[in-house]
Parts: sequence; C-alpha cells; structure tokens
Amino acid sequence: MLAEAKLKTFLDLVQQSSKEELLWMSGYLAGVTSAPGVAASAAESAAPATKPAVGKVTIAYGTETGNSKRVATDLAGKAKKSGINARVVSLDQYRLNDLEKEEYFLTVISTQGEGDPPAGAQKFYDYVHQTDKKLPKLKYSVLALGDTSYPLFCKAGEDVDAQLQRLGGSPLVPIQKCDVDYEDEANAWFQSVLQTLNNAAAPASAPAAAPAPAKKTGKKIYNGTILTNIVLNDIGSNKSTHHIEIEAEDLAYEPGDALGVVPKNRPFTVEAILKVTGISPEDKVTHRNSESTVRELLQDKVNITYLPERVVKKYAEVVEQDIPATRIDLLDLLRIYPVKDAEQFKEVIQILEPIAPRLYSISSSLEAHPGEIHVTVARDEFRINEELLCGHCSDYLSEQKEGQPLEFYIHKNSQFKLPAADKDVIMIGPGTGVAPFRSFLAERDATGAEGRNWLFFGDQHFATDFLYQTEIQSWYETGILTKFNGAFSRDQKEKVYVQHKMQENADTFYEWLSSGAYVYVCGAKEPMSVDVENTLLQIIGLGAGSSPEEAAVYLEQLKEEGRYLKDVY
Repeated sequence: MLAEAKLKTFLDLVQQSSKEELLWMSGYLAGVTSAPGVAASAAESAAPATKPAVGKVTIAYGTETGNSKRVATDLAGKAKKSGINARVVSLDQYRLNDLEKEEYFLTVISTQGEGDPPAGAQKFYDYVHQTDKKLPKLKYSVLALGDTSYPLFCKAGEDVDAQLQRLGGSPLVPIQKCDVDYEDEANAWFQSVLQTLNNAAAPASAPAAAPAPAKKTGKKIYNGTILTNIVLNDIGSNKSTHHIEIEAEDLAYEPGDALGVVPKNRPFTVEAILKVTGISPEDKVTHRNSESTVRELLQDKVNITYLPERVVKKYAEVVEQDIPATRIDLLDLLRIYPVKDAEQFKEVIQILEPIAPRLYSISSSLEAHPGEIHVTVARDEFRINEELLCGHCSDYLSEQKEGQPLEFYIHKNSQFKLPAADKDVIMIGPGTGVAPFRSFLAERDATGAEGRNWLFFGDQHFATDFLYQTEIQSWYETGILTKFNGAFSRDQKEKVYVQHKMQENADTFYEWLSSGAYVYVCGAKEPMSVDVENTLLQIIGLGAGSSPEEAAVYLEQLKEEGRYLKDVY
C-alpha cells in the first residue's frame, strides 16, 4: 500500500490523465515490475497499448496573436503521443488544392473584429466559401477561438465549419467555440477528437463533443484609476496622441500584451435617445440574459454608434420601414425612422449588439513601472457626409481625467514577445506603433538585457510629433538604444517614411539579420506594414545577393523561426 502522500500524488495524476496517457503508464509500469532495474529502457520502449485506427491528421491554424498556433502545436504533440502523426501548417501556407486530398483535417481558427478571419487565414476562408469542389472523404473538426465580449463570437470558425459541411465534409466532432480562457475547452475537444480517431477511421455520424470541464471565471477585469492623461503632441500638431497611465492592484502582463477596454456611451446621447423614444430610463429590460435598467443598458452595454448594416436591417424589420443599407448612429436612425412607442423601442433594444472592446498595445513594463499600466491612444477623427466624427473608444479614453476609475482587462499576445536577453531586436513602429517598443525598451533597461536594440520611428513633424522623445533620447544616451532612426515625413519636400530609413541603412540592417536579430513591426496594416515588408525583402535580396524568390524564402524562414513578428491593425 502506498503512503498517504504518495497515494494522493498517484490519484491526482490518474485523475488528470487521458485514456491514452493511462494506457502508456500501465505499459510502463508493467515493464518496470517484470524487469526490475530497467525502468529507463521500459520508458524508452513504451508505446500506446493499441494502434490508433488513423495514422495521420492535418492540423491547420489561422492566427492573429499567436494563440491558435500555440494550441495547434500543443495538440499535435498530444496526437503524436497517441501514435497519430500530426502535420501542423499555417493556413496562409496551406495549399488549397490539398483540401480535396485530406481525410482527417482539424483547424484551429480565431475571429477578429466584425466576425472576420485572421489575415493569414483569409485566403483559405475565401476558398471554402467560393469553391464547389466536393470533399466526400473529408472528416474534420473546427476549434474556434474568440471572445464573448464581441458581438460575432467565433463567427469565422462557424463559417468555416458550415462551408466544410456544405462541401460534403463529415464532422468528427461538433465545432468547439472557446472564450479567452480556452485551454480546458480546447483540451476537452481534442480528447473527443482523439477518441473518435482511435475508435474508428470513418465514423458514421458525428459524436457528441466531450463535456468540457467547468469553465473558469473568464478574463480578469481590473478596476483601475487614471493617474495621468497627457497629450504627447506639441502645439501646432495635426494629431492628438494621449499617454495614459493607470494604477491597479495585482497587475499581470508582459511586454507585447494589450489592454482591452469597453468604452461607455456619451450620457447626452443616451438622454437624447430616452427623450425621442419616450421610454422610462428606469424600466427593467433583459438583454442577452442580463437584466438592467434601460439607462444602464444604453450607457454601458450596447453599441449605439455607427451601427453595422446587419443591425440597421433588423431595425427596418422592427419598424416596418424601407431603410437603405448603411451605417448610422442609433439616434439618427430613431429621428429619421422613428419607433411607434416605447414598447416598440424595447424590441429595438433586443437587436442592439454589445459594445465591442477595443485593444491598445501596452506601452509600459511592470519591471520599470510596478503597479501601473500605460497605453498610447491616438484620438481618431474622421468625416462621414461632411460631419466630423471621433472614434468611440479613443474619444472615450482621451477624455478620462486623473482620479477617474477605468475597467479594463489584459489581452495576452503569446506571439509578439521579446526574445532571450542576449538577442538583438529591430523595432519598426511609426506613430502609435511605438507603444509596445516603449514597453520593450523599458523592460530591457530594467532587467539589464545585453542584446542590442534598434528603433525606427516615424511621424509627421520632428518638433510636434516625436512621441516619447525625451525617453528615447535618454535610452540612446545610456546605450540601451543602440541605434535610432527617425523619419518625419512632412519636414522636407519629399516625404520620408520608416521604410526609407531602412533602405538608407540596408547593409547594417542585413548584418543584424545575419547575426540573428529579431524584427518587430507595429502600426498600420496598410500601407505601412506592406511597404516595410517589401523593403525588408529588398534588403534581404541585396544583402544575400539573391533573387526575389530566394529573398521571399528567407523571409518565410524568419517567420517560422519567430524572428519576424507583426502587430498591425
């Protein structure tokens, strides 16, 4: 009999192990007990007790922040331990013609913004929607990663699942939709997939997914307090970029992560909606299984600005009017196409979507700024029909005052992370794209990292738009910042951008690359990140004396090694 402490350890291990792991352990123990002293050889020769019915599967992932890639890689390791050969491939590298040849296909895909797939999965997403090639031998399953804070939760995964079924594919197990705390659900889904693969090569019908373990409480919501909100641009700038510092207890984040915040609606807009509809602000209503007063709902929970076309279409059905497809604020919609009465407005409330959270790259480091989290927010202004409008969340954050409370959460980005302390990094971040690199440099300064650091920053004018100028100059003077190149596009006749500064330093840039440097890009997806990548290909081609095709292969290798990372929007 085992001693009590050993028995507890043994029982914990058994309860936490899968069927396949238990089979492996039983084989191992049988080897140990039949031949004392040869535990090592028994461990080396142990194998799954039964040969799985399926020899190989493809696990394809579509990711924006790296979570889907990490999940796919972890699952492939578990498959291999079960005796199944798993090929892991990014959907942006997946050959679309191979889908017809697949027999067992698993995909892990996240959802972005308005229900969109990640940029790297767009080609695959479009293909399964547009092709009519049938997939009669395909057995598949979808693991969809998302965030229930967004209206179209896991929509990209749902769409891929529906299209694979349309093309004749047979689900191994039903789609599993996961919130931000996805580990338990992902593992339960994969155990169900493994069980199906081990039991039969071609199931007649899709089995029920394994019940997921009890869900965790979800993402942690921090109750912070605004410490500082200052404008980084000087007088005369065309921009308004805010540096916001927030204090909160028990903060846990890493450089490269983002802060998520759900903005509140403007009180005067809410009051106007209440007036035009005649509804009582204290009436209780239930929206998406949550009860609140009408005022609380309109101010804190539902989106009332720049409604998407799908919501406008539903509104037209409620009020029984012909409304053109458009994006419009709820208040304007109510004024142009009014509801009959307060009761009809309660019907409208049911079609309104939750306010989607916005993500901002964290520009601080806990090592350098303990107990604080900083963000860099550009107040977004744009015109619609000659009317000057502001981005909902950037406007909300820019108006936060010192001492005001702010709720937020941390959005982990497992891909956009600093390398080992001795590695060199090249950071390319114009405008607010500099935010995570302020975090990187503060972290490396505070921890004494010995790797070299090179920053490319750009904006309109040196005198008014050099964000974090004093800190950057200090890092350069103290040697934390090995090299710095600034590109201020409007300070001369010819516009100069960060990619031009890269070209000017092409030889040194390639030397750093050849020495193992990591390259990071943050900021606008188009045109900035596209221009930067094209320039990077030119630098590689010139430095290596290679063809454009060979330079593209080199760049792909950097991506595979995790040495070329982007956080673009």
